[in-house]
Amino acid sequence: MNVKPVTVVDSISPEDFKKDFYRTNTPVVIKTLSQNWPAREKWNWDYFKQVVGEKEVGVYNNVKSDAYTPINKADGYMKFGEYLDMVKKGPVELRIFLFNIFHHAPQLVKDFSWPEEYMKGFVKKYPMLFVGGEGSITHMHFDIDLSHILHTQFIGRKRVLLFPYEQQHCLYRKPFEVLSLADFSRYYQNNGKPDYEKFPALKLANGYDFILEHGHTLFMPAGYWHHMEYLDSGFGMSLRALQPSLTGKLHGVWNLFGMRNIDTLIKKTAPKPWYNWKQKKIQKNAKRELGKKG
Repeated sequence: MNVKPVTVVDSISPEDFKKDFYRTNTPVVIKTLSQNWPAREKWNWDYFKQVVGEKEVGVYNNVKSDAYTPINKADGYMKFGEYLDMVKKGPVELRIFLFNIFHHAPQLVKDFSWPEEYMKGFVKKYPMLFVGGEGSITHMHFDIDLSHILHTQFIGRKRVLLFPYEQQHCLYRKPFEVLSLADFSRYYQNNGKPDYEKFPALKLANGYDFILEHGHTLFMPAGYWHHMEYLDSGFGMSLRALQPSLTGKLHGVWNLFGMRNIDTLIKKTAPKPWYNWKQKKIQKNAKRELGKKG
């Protein structure tokens, strides 16, 4: 794989952001986008436990999903406050994602502002919280709705691998899913070398490798593949914005209501044949990518 650091800026004007990053679908980390948000200092483990600690949440472990697992199926459930107590004590390979904490505590939306000077189309009903214990992993995937993302890290650090959507077959995308067959969970322990013997097309992938720090905001363009590892227990918030083009919006709608439902149905009715077909399709797509460079 060919990876490089992402561009990091202290601040950027809306005009330069749109010209250099938004319109070119290029990721960037902005250090000070959230500097005036009360959330930057106000939000912490104790505060969240106080306001939404009794709410039950789904938690996810580090095990990659298999042929029989519906997308986004939780591995267990517990009270949010109990989960936060676990995270505070030390490494916990459990994470929470797509938690709409603001539905349970609407006062929290006053603690940040929507940066509409940078982009339009924010889905204001669904700001989402992502929480992870030290050592927890978000496996390589892209967001199913194909929204542009502004992801702000509030506590802790994450190490991030990013790849453009077009790299999907080099990353061994599972058909009718948003997930990669390739396992990056030992990528950093292996000095940045994935399993090329098992997944040779990964050698062709071009992307970014960086650490997202406390208070920094990542602009992740629509469809970008991402693998994230929590270096510390922490949490971040994603603000989602629909793509401006009709084509982009329709692709996201298809993924949500067409592709996902088809996959879930066949996993329930014919999991083994569906799995075998996917395996053949994945390898065929990867070989085609390798043939282009052969």
